[in-house]
Amino acid sequence: MDVPVAALTSGSIFFLISAVGLALAFEFVNGFHDTANAVATVIYTNTMRPWMAVIWSGCWNLLGVLTSSGAVAFGILALLPVELVVNAGSSAGFTMVFALLLSAIFWNLGTWWLGLPASSSHSLIGSIMGVGMVNSLISKGHSFGDGVNWGKAKDVFMALLISPVVGFVCAAVLLLMLKVVARRKRELFDAPTPNQPPPLWIRSILVVTCTGVSFAHGSNDGQKGMGLILLILIGILPGMYALNMSGDDSTVKRLQEAAASAQVIFDAQPGSTTVVSDAEQAEVLSAFLRPSGKVSPQTFSALAMANHHLSDLIAAKTRLSDLSESERRQVRSQTYLIGESIGKLNKLHAVSDAKQHDSLMAYRSTLDGLTKFIPLWVKIAVALSLGLGTMIGWKRIVVTVGEKIGKSHLTYAQGASAELVAMTTIGAADIYGLPVSTTHVLSSGVAGAMAANGSGLQMKTLVSLLLAWVLTLPVCVILGSGIFAAGLYVLFTVMGTPLP
Repeated sequence: MDVPVAALTSGSIFFLISAVGLALAFEFVNGFHDTANAVATVIYTNTMRPWMAVIWSGCWNLLGVLTSSGAVAFGILALLPVELVVNAGSSAGFTMVFALLLSAIFWNLGTWWLGLPASSSHSLIGSIMGVGMVNSLISKGHSFGDGVNWGKAKDVFMALLISPVVGFVCAAVLLLMLKVVARRKRELFDAPTPNQPPPLWIRSILVVTCTGVSFAHGSNDGQKGMGLILLILIGILPGMYALNMSGDDSTVKRLQEAAASAQVIFDAQPGSTTVVSDAEQAEVLSAFLRPSGKVSPQTFSALAMANHHLSDLIAAKTRLSDLSESERRQVRSQTYLIGESIGKLNKLHAVSDAKQHDSLMAYRSTLDGLTKFIPLWVKIAVALSLGLGTMIGWKRIVVTVGEKIGKSHLTYAQGASAELVAMTTIGAADIYGLPVSTTHVLSSGVAGAMAANGSGLQMKTLVSLLLAWVLTLPVCVILGSGIFAAGLYVLFTVMGTPLP
């Protein structure tokens, strides 16, 4: 593998360090903002001392990140404007990443300072929407809002909207079930004795639930920064990160065979003979991948041309390392456009023949293996940032969750119910590649357990939490769009860079 780092300019090195540092800062803030929820119950039930709880939680956050699948990371990337993902190394692409991260960090720090458990997921997704809207205004051939993947955003919004309800209801039901099943274990439902740890069996349960929430949070939330870091690396170091270079020598052969089979299918589709120039094919597929994009006579023609271009690039190669840096960037762009287009054709049921459909989906899986990967060092860096964040800035959020949601002290059963529901909900979302809010699931779970127990709720805190929940998306849309627009203005007017 060639090592292009030596060829980097001082400006590129500055952007690389700044952008990756900002992404890790986002995960650091995410750690003490979101993961603090996981340790609130074990601290307020005297199960673990604060210093021990945050170190324990931080370690399990780290393990969660290291074992994550990457599905959430690529789910986040699917929300970004297509042309900015394809042209990750452009000035607009870097400006987008900086805008996303800065706006999310500003909001997370502000709500943390006020002790409000707001959602890092909401903040990042709101920022992405803001960037997408601005991009649709300045890009040719776009209508307003066309830069936002509304279909994917709808899936994410549903997960974010439903998860707090699930947290509240399920924690309440679980607590009521515990009252029936474990009615003789009265110590479960009593307030902890000050400065005295619970019985060993209760302590074990609470440690397990805290561990589960911490691990699930790392596995889900830790991925949000991974996708953006990968986008940065692709833009600045395409020779190293545009493609997954860890495959064996059979990778190129499998790709060549799959591309040849797909070419026959593309050429056989209606409209495949429509003339589309080589320069137009990327634009046609980008337009198709926008939320408003529909199958047209040009779609299969552009797909056939893109696939033919990909086949030419890898035709005489035996290994991925045989590709030059420029060729790797081109292979990634074509791979992304073809793979995502096949995915959208699948959703639209545009290929009716079952055999052809299965062949194309297998091809897409092969293409995804080339581009959808997270380098191990990125996982380690994110894991350490998230874990350190958990250990350092936990106290403000912990006080809110432990003292200000219910009117009485958190009991063992309430803490265990809230954490068990949060752990299960976040784990399920991770399997389906959906980013959910640890903050909302767990804090709503505590509220549900308090309500079911008749402990009373502090309405002032709940109103503040609701305001933070409602305002996060619109505020981050405004922040993201404002920072992105300002960055593009500087590029255009001060540096003379043409807008996309």
